[in-house]
Amino acid sequence: MLNAFVTAAAEETQSPVLPALPDLVWGSLAFAIVLAFFLWKVLPSMNAMLDARREAIEGGIKRAEEMQSRATAALEEYTAKLAEARTEAAQIRDQARADGAKILAELRENAHALHSFPTRRSSDLIAAERQSALVSLRTDVGSLAIDLAGGVIGESLSDDAKAKAVVDRFIAELETAQTAGKA
Repeated sequence: MLNAFVTAAAEETQSPVLPALPDLVWGSLAFAIVLAFFLWKVLPSMNAMLDARREAIEGGIKRAEEMQSRATAALEEYTAKLAEARTEAAQIRDQARADGAKILAELRENAHALHSFPTRRSSDLIAAERQSALVSLRTDVGSLAIDLAGGVIGESLSDDAKAKAVVDRFIAELETAQTAGKA
C-alpha cells in the first residue's frame, strides 16, 4: 500500500511552487484566523503600549524642558544676585575706606590739637601773666607817681579823680615814648 501511494504520488507531477488546492485553502484559512486574532488582540495592546511609551517620552521631554527653563531662570537670578552682592560689597568697601580716611583725619587733627595744646596753653599763661604784671605795674607806678607828684607840687593828691587823671596821663606819655622808641 505504501508502495501504491508512492507510485500514485510520483505519477502526479505537482508544481514545486504552487501547493495543492486543499493545502492552499487550509493555509489561507489558518492565516486569516491568525491575522484576525493579531488585529483583534495583539495590535491594540501593542498600539496602547506604544502610545503610553510615546506619551512618557513626550512628558519626559516636556519635564526636561521645564527643568531646563527653571535652571536657566535660577542661574540668571543667581547671577543677578551675585552681581548685586558684588556691587554692595564694593559700596561697603568704599564706605569703609571713606570712614577710615575720616577717622584718620580726625586722629591727625586730635594729635595736632594735643600737640599744639601745651604751646597754646603756655602762650595763654604768658599773656595772662603779662596782663597781671601790667596791672600790678600800673598800680605801683601810679602810686609812685602820685607820691612823686605830691612831693614836687607840694600838695597832697589824695583826691582820687585828680590822682587818676594824673596817673593816666603819665602812663599814656610813657606808652607814647615807648612806641616812638621802638619805631
